[in-house]
Amino acid sequence: MIDLYTWTTPNGRKVSIMLEECGLPYTVHPVNFGNNEQFTPEFLAINPNNRIPAIVDREGDGGPLAVFESGAILIYLAEKTGKFLAPKGRQRAIALEWLMWQMAGIGPMFGQLFHFMTAAPEKLPYAIERYTNEAARLVKVLEKRLGEAQYMAGDYSIADMVTYPWLAPAIDLIAGAKPEVVGEAPNIRRWLADVGARPAVQRGMKVPSFLG
Repeated sequence: MIDLYTWTTPNGRKVSIMLEECGLPYTVHPVNFGNNEQFTPEFLAINPNNRIPAIVDREGDGGPLAVFESGAILIYLAEKTGKFLAPKGRQRAIALEWLMWQMAGIGPMFGQLFHFMTAAPEKLPYAIERYTNEAARLVKVLEKRLGEAQYMAGDYSIADMVTYPWLAPAIDLIAGAKPEVVGEAPNIRRWLADVGARPAVQRGMKVPSFLG
């Protein structure tokens, strides 16, 4: 049994999608940012970085094992189940490079863009332009890749699971802001439809099932 500590964010949904895809039993523990629950001593004992997602594998090697950071969690679950990440060789390397591409690029850049566009108390044109340009550049990189392969690593993998929750709500915004860079992004839209049609993805995107 896995304990999943999560909230209604793209990073949280990466892990619920993976758990659903693997068919692992799990219990959801919502960590409500509005109530600052990420700073409780109980949660900090699981993730000292006070961010979601985090898991506790009650059946980890040597006893219950806490794992934080979404990329690390997906690698751990892939190795635990033998699913969605090749054990070695070329296919594993490709999946891991696209996983790290998302972790280093899509996540932080899209996150900053959304912050400065929607949450910042002052609209700063320089910041908005900077992160819009970088988000569009990343979308263009992915569009090219998905013109070469059905999924990011060739086969469906953890790389797709970590990227989908960010792209699904963002593609229209970024394409509208930078049409000269992104264009119509047909390869990404085909990929979004394919990934979004998977029942496990649909279930995982609804976790937790309330806004709190």
